[in-house]
Order: sequence, then C-alpha cells, then structure tokens
Amino acid sequence: MDSFESTTPSSLTAFIRSSGQSASNQAHSLPYHALAAQVLHNLQFQHDWTALHIRTKSPISSSLLSRPLVSGLPPHRIYIHPDDQVKMLKNGVDEESLPLEREWVLPTHLKEKWSLRQFADIFDAIDEVPQSSDDDHMSRGNDEGNTEEKAPPSKRTGGKRVLLAIVGDDSTIVYYIMHEGLVKPRQN
Repeated sequence: MDSFESTTPSSLTAFIRSSGQSASNQAHSLPYHALAAQVLHNLQFQHDWTALHIRTKSPISSSLLSRPLVSGLPPHRIYIHPDDQVKMLKNGVDEESLPLEREWVLPTHLKEKWSLRQFADIFDAIDEVPQSSDDDHMSRGNDEGNTEEKAPPSKRTGGKRVLLAIVGDDSTIVYYIMHEGLVKPRQN
C-alpha cells in the first residue's frame, strides 16, 4: 500500500471537500466553489478574517453571480481612500479608531484570462459594501464576539471595490485591491 493512500487529507483539502459537498446543489461548477473555499480558508486561517461567507447570488438582483464571491471582515481596514486620509490627518484620527469594513473578495486562478466586461459584470452584480448576513451563503469563520457590529453597511468614499484573490498553481494567493472606475491618486 502506498503511503499516499493511507495518509489523512490536509485541513485545506478537508475544508474544500466539505465546501464542495454543501455547494453541490448550486449552479456554479465545483472548481469555482473549490477556489472560493481555498481563498476563504486562507483569509480565515492566515489573515485572521472573520464573518466569512461564500456568496453565489447577487445582492442587487438575486440572480446567480457569474462565479462565487467571498465576503468577510478583515482584522483591520485594507484600504483608506486618499480623501479620507486627508480628513484623518487634519482631525488627528488614528487608523485603529476607524470602524472595520466588510469586503468583497473575487477568487481567481492565475491562468484565467479576464476581460473588462467580466470585471464590469461582477461590479454590476454587487453592492458597495457586502451585507453581514444573507440567505445565500456558506458561513465560515468566527462569527462570535459581535464582530458584525463593528462593520455596519455604509457609503464608501471611492465607490465599489473588490479584493482580487489570485491563486497560483502552488496555492500561493496574492491579493490586489480593484476599484470600479477611476480612483483619485494619493498625493505625496
């Protein structure tokens, strides 16, 4: 018997399998759900995000998204708009005192080819800030501790954004902030 046959699956493999089984009745293909589950696992266990959900339906139209998205609450703000930075400096506000913001995460694979139309379709299907709970999600992460109360839905300066999660063949995940439209550059 090979040693590979007798070994137990890693926690990530078990996590992806369990996510795939609960998503098996969804219209998205299993590889998209596995990719979303892998990104969710990375955010939860490597980056300390909480209140994580895999979303399959548009919060705007309730129609099926082109692929599953992840929403969650990072441990700190991942982006502060340049206009907000100026206000913070003028008023002496520290970054740690700002309320946390829920974020959208778009799981992709490095070998995928994306068009501007595909990105526009994603932005058209999402709200500016993800809602904290929904009928359409698979929840993971620590929802205890009232972390949801720290992130009320609000109007963001700068409009819609997603955190683009790019997964490589070696399971490395790189994150980029992507905005809908143009964003004013930061002044130095």
